[in-house]
Amino acid sequence: MKNIIKPYNHVESVVYESVSTNREVFLQKTTVVWVGALLCCLLWGSAFPCIKIGYETFDIPASDTAAQILFAGLRFTLSGILAVTFGSLIHKKLLFPKRGSVKKITVLSMFQTVGQYLFFYIGLAHTTGVKASVIEGVNVFIAIIVSSLIFRMESLTTQKIIGCIIGFCGVVIVNVNGSGLDLNLSFSGEGFIFLSTVAYAFSSVLLKKYSAEENPVVLSGWQFVIGGIIMTVLGLLFGGNITHWSASGIAMLVYLAFISAAAYSLWSILLKHNPVSRIAVFGFMNPVFGVVLSAVLLQESGSIGVMSLAALMLVCAGIYIVNKKQFKKKRTEHHGQVK
Repeated sequence: MKNIIKPYNHVESVVYESVSTNREVFLQKTTVVWVGALLCCLLWGSAFPCIKIGYETFDIPASDTAAQILFAGLRFTLSGILAVTFGSLIHKKLLFPKRGSVKKITVLSMFQTVGQYLFFYIGLAHTTGVKASVIEGVNVFIAIIVSSLIFRMESLTTQKIIGCIIGFCGVVIVNVNGSGLDLNLSFSGEGFIFLSTVAYAFSSVLLKKYSAEENPVVLSGWQFVIGGIIMTVLGLLFGGNITHWSASGIAMLVYLAFISAAAYSLWSILLKHNPVSRIAVFGFMNPVFGVVLSAVLLQESGSIGVMSLAALMLVCAGIYIVNKKQFKKKRTEHHGQVK
């Protein structure tokens, strides 16, 4: 009996390892990384105008930070439920965290959902949208620095720094509209926005680290559930209240939840199989997509033009430079396999 069972288990193990290796190679392909990451950024970019539409639909004033936090809490709780539900259907089993993953998911939610968005919403109430967008662009630098110097996951090279600087210039250019950008700073405004970027940067690195032992969809889905519930409770404690409900408002809330569920789950899968710098640098595309989609959905005049095109070119150049070494490495490996 032992002689029969051992070969079967061995073959099963080899097949599983082969499938896992093929999946990893596929998710490291340049085309897959670019298409996947840009799709995430497109979805996140659409969140900018859709959140504004959501506020209008639910009759949430720009000055009501508590209601905005409550709105975000409901959105992320629903997002987590959607991510876990769809992931469970795909895997044909309930995606539930391993016993040792609960603490990791809680820590991740403190950075990704609670910390990032609490600081962002409060900070946004004390600064301009232009400043917030530019400061948010710094998260790419921070993510790469944290990954390289603190967690030692990769090396910090001159090429990565140059690529990030070029991409960041694109973020600045797309936000230069003659207003809202000055040197007046405050801790409760620009300071909180910066803390939001730090929280997001750490969440990207932690997601990469934790996904080595846990399904990235489990991590992303359940951290949204935990973080969303915490934000909902905080929004209520701060006095937030949403009274104007409608079919169009609920539809927008569901779409925003879908954005987070789909984009962050895909982003987490890409992070699991690639260096943080290779994926994080695509974050520069978020404000570019945000500006373009705001012009389309909100009819904001002057949003699309030469400056937006120049910004897009700089961001793409920055992404290419950061990933250039990866391109060469993949080509070398491919030629080596052919030989």
